Amino acid sequence: MIGGALTAVVLTGADGRVVKGELSAGRWVATEDLGYDKAYTWSGSAKGEDGTDVPVTGSFRTIKPQRLTGAKLNVGDHQTYGIAQPVKVTFSAPVADKAAVQKSMTVTTSVPTEGAWAWLSDQEAHWRPREYWKPNTEVSVDVGVYGVPFGGGAYGASDLHVQFKIADRALVAKANTQTKRFEIYRDGVLLHNFPASYGMENDKRAETRGGIHVVQQKQAARTMTNAVFGYKDIPVTWAVLISQNGEFVHENNNTIPKQGKENVSHGCANLSGANAKIFYDLTMLGDPVEVVGSSQPLQASDGDYYDWAFDWATWTSKSAATS
Repeated sequence: MIGGALTAVVLTGADGRVVKGELSAGRWVATEDLGYDKAYTWSGSAKGEDGTDVPVTGSFRTIKPQRLTGAKLNVGDHQTYGIAQPVKVTFSAPVADKAAVQKSMTVTTSVPTEGAWAWLSDQEAHWRPREYWKPNTEVSVDVGVYGVPFGGGAYGASDLHVQFKIADRALVAKANTQTKRFEIYRDGVLLHNFPASYGMENDKRAETRGGIHVVQQKQAARTMTNAVFGYKDIPVTWAVLISQNGEFVHENNNTIPKQGKENVSHGCANLSGANAKIFYDLTMLGDPVEVVGSSQPLQASDGDYYDWAFDWATWTSKSAATS
């Protein structure tokens, strides 16, 4: 037979199971993933340019990775988040071929949204929109890394797929360390303007970090411990974590006389119990808390998430995309 095209193909694994696939324009493609380091046989027929049908057979073995690299996402399936929520993929080992891995990861949205991936370390890729998400945006994240070479003999262990939604309101808290106020806006309308006390400026370790923070956790009651400043198991209520460096917005009735007047905390935003509960009840994971007036910017050493500390040009420069 000279030339020709496939007319039928059956691909079978060593266990006898037939692999699902599609035949189109003389080309057969598997529609399910093949296993790593597995033997497969195939049989079928092909039609030559002269119209002759002939049987065809073959076999092959898939690649055996030196190691598998896993991935996990920071967003949950069918969950709802605030307008500043970034998407973070954390890999179980450093990624050598970031371009190949990034090419296999996509974020799709129900409304046009400009956004980009950035590698904040060899094991973390984050995606964020250029501006805050639009309320009610539906988001699908596909991390299709199974079968993708990570470099150095590593391959992706499995795919991930998550769908989540952005809340139906834009809630933004504005924390001003100079005026000592904590303002809460919903859809651009000021709801509350509370007196607050922030991190003391005479110790830069304690100064509340400036920049856009992201709400990451809520606890109605918890204890606070800080070995650097010598306190342990101090009970507080209405605690909202806004940075992994230990910055919270929380109740501290002991500092009420200072709130609106003086910054006396070790980095947290102190509100009265009543005001802290109002914010606690209004906010959700992914809401932004914009801190202004500080001489100490939010940065990598502060941990998740400092995504919004970058201007857009700097953010996109951290992409591994190739032109």
